Amino acid sequence: MPLHVPPAPAPALRSVRTALGSPTAVREARTPSLRSTQTPLTPELPLPVHVLERMPARGGAPRTRLTGWRFLIRGGERVVAAGEAMPTPDGWAFSHFFEGPYLASTERALRQAEALPTPYQPRLLSVPELYMLTLWLHADIAADASSELFAPGDLLVPLAPAPPGIAAHRPHRVSDLLPMLTLRLTPGPALKATA
Repeated sequence: MPLHVPPAPAPALRSVRTALGSPTAVREARTPSLRSTQTPLTPELPLPVHVLERMPARGGAPRTRLTGWRFLIRGGERVVAAGEAMPTPDGWAFSHFFEGPYLASTERALRQAEALPTPYQPRLLSVPELYMLTLWLHADIAADASSELFAPGDLLVPLAPAPPGIAAHRPHRVSDLLPMLTLRLTPGPALKATA
């Protein structure tokens, strides 16, 4: 089933395109493959990036917060980097370029998602406290990309490298994975000082 990729805000895409056209931005980026590519660079496949907010008290629904839009940067036949735009008080602005294992992992997870029988809206969900990034397959394909709540039927696909004990590229229902993450995010009991 095809994925329903939400359209990125035009200013977010424009900021990444402008940065790609800037020799200074490309030269100063910590992305050797971006600097060494000899083919035209194209931002494609925009994905909204959400951060998992602190887990709520009992009974509350977990929420996310939109923190940017990520574009995979294609150079010829392969993805060589990613570029991200972030919201600012004045609109969308270019944030940074990067490369690393999450690029190939994102591509792999998207291919897996396209083979699923149910249509989804792809997003990225970051869990900074666990150094974890997932492909969030949102079941409400008509939802605004900035919507903060999970929908029944949403899937999370941890990207590699995943935290220990969590299998990368294995789809999990949100209702199954979030409780596991909650346990990892909950601080342990405070140690009492002994005299």
